[in-house]
Amino acid sequence: MAEGQSKFNIDFLDEVETIKMKDPLAVALGAMDKEEPFVYRYEDAVKTAGHSCPAVSGAYRLTMIALKQLHGDEIPVRGNIKVTFRGDIGYRVNGPISQVVTLITGAAGESGFHGLGGGKFNRHNLLSFDENSEAPAGAICSAIFERIDNGKRVEVSYNNSMLPANPKMGELMPLSVSGTGTDEQIKEFGRLWHERIKVVLTGNMEGMFVVKE
Repeated sequence: MAEGQSKFNIDFLDEVETIKMKDPLAVALGAMDKEEPFVYRYEDAVKTAGHSCPAVSGAYRLTMIALKQLHGDEIPVRGNIKVTFRGDIGYRVNGPISQVVTLITGAAGESGFHGLGGGKFNRHNLLSFDENSEAPAGAICSAIFERIDNGKRVEVSYNNSMLPANPKMGELMPLSVSGTGTDEQIKEFGRLWHERIKVVLTGNMEGMFVVKE
C-alpha cells in the first residue's frame, strides 16, 4: 500500500467492481484531461459515510445497477442524472444512501453547485425526495434515476432482509460498538459483519435489487 492511503480491514475490496463517471466540469476547470473518467471504488463510499454497512454498500451497488441500466456500456456523465427517492429524507435509510448517490452521480439537493455561465454544469436540485410515495414492500430504499439528456428512467429498489447473519454477531456487536471487547473480538465482529457486506457488493441474491424501467 502506498504511503498516505487509507488502510481498510476489508479483504475483498479488489473484488468489488469500480464505477466510472465522466465529469465535463472537471475537464472545463482543468482537473482532468478530456475523456478521462473519475473512477469510484467502494472505499470512496466508505470514506463518505465514515463506515461500511448494508446501507452504504447497498447505495453503491444500487447506483451501479441504475447507471448500467441507463447507459449500457457507455461511461455515464456526472451532472446528467436526476435522482428521486421514494419517501422523505428521513424515510428508512434514504439519507445515508443519498449521500453515496450524490458522491457518484453528482446529483445534489439544495446545497448543490449552481453551475457556471448561466447554469451549465448545474448539480443543484438534481436529487429530491418524494414524501408522498414509499418504497415497495420489503425494500429499505427505492430510487428513480433519470438521464437529463434523453429522459430515460429506471427505478432500483433495495431489499436486504434476506442477508444471512452469523448468530455470533449478536454477542460481539455490543463489545465492538462500546469498545469494551478485546482486539480479537472486535476483529472477529468486523470479519462477520463484512461477510454480509460482500454479499451486497458482489453477490446475486434474488430479490435484493429489483429494477423497474
